[in-house]
Amino acid sequence: MTNEFQQPQPLSPADEKLWATLVHLGGIFFGFVPALIGYLVLRDRGPFVREHTRQALNFQISLAIYAAGLFVLTLITLGIGGLLFIPFGIAALVLMVIAAVAANKGEWYKYPLTIEFIKQ
Repeated sequence: MTNEFQQPQPLSPADEKLWATLVHLGGIFFGFVPALIGYLVLRDRGPFVREHTRQALNFQISLAIYAAGLFVLTLITLGIGGLLFIPFGIAALVLMVIAAVAANKGEWYKYPLTIEFIKQ
């Protein structure tokens, strides 16, 4: 008799690094979707990929909240706050690239200024 609910096979360290890197880079093009899918699918496949997908998902959710706040600020200031979207976007891009490089090197990374929605 086979078990219908088998535990997922752990990923090799190289595969964990690859998926962690791709989740961070995917955020540049697709927002929170790669982090969410990565977390749901890969979280039981290894501690390294679990932590990186969790960090990426928390960062993407935080980014969405900060962007909504910046949008409100833009409305309140009659468009002047919109100038902050440029450095905001650049900072987000830089942080995602730094996280991807850290993941690719096999290093742990924690995004700054991130709200911890998804706990360990």
